[in-house]
Amino acid sequence: MKLHIITVGEPKLAYAQNGWQEYVKRMQRFHQLRLTHIANKKAYDAESFTQAMGSAYKVALDIEGTNFSSPELAAFLEKQAQGGREVCFVIGGPEGLPQTVRQACDAHWSLSRLTLPHDLAMLVTAEALYRASTINAGHPYHK
Repeated sequence: MKLHIITVGEPKLAYAQNGWQEYVKRMQRFHQLRLTHIANKKAYDAESFTQAMGSAYKVALDIEGTNFSSPELAAFLEKQAQGGREVCFVIGGPEGLPQTVRQACDAHWSLSRLTLPHDLAMLVTAEALYRASTINAGHPYHK
């Protein structure tokens, strides 16, 4: 499956950098993974996101989106894999995504009803996607 993760900037704090790098490396065992980091100065430039997202199935990280358990996220990924399109997860900046970008997305995923620091949201996204991937692959990580 082709996954594309778009973020505003890269993790800044050491724990997030280390975790991000680790889970990205692990996810590459299961997916063709592409990463796009939009410059902080373009965090609210909808065109930058639109160009990066292309024709993929677009999932906005959004506090008002759907909450998934790990098995539910795995089922969501499996369903998208059957469609054959790249799946693009879009993580906005500290103030979220531009409204037009949110509206252009096919789905909205909420990591939590809590507001998370940007670095932590990126790390949790990477780990959650990795965990869902291991569930689908029958790998024991989830246990």
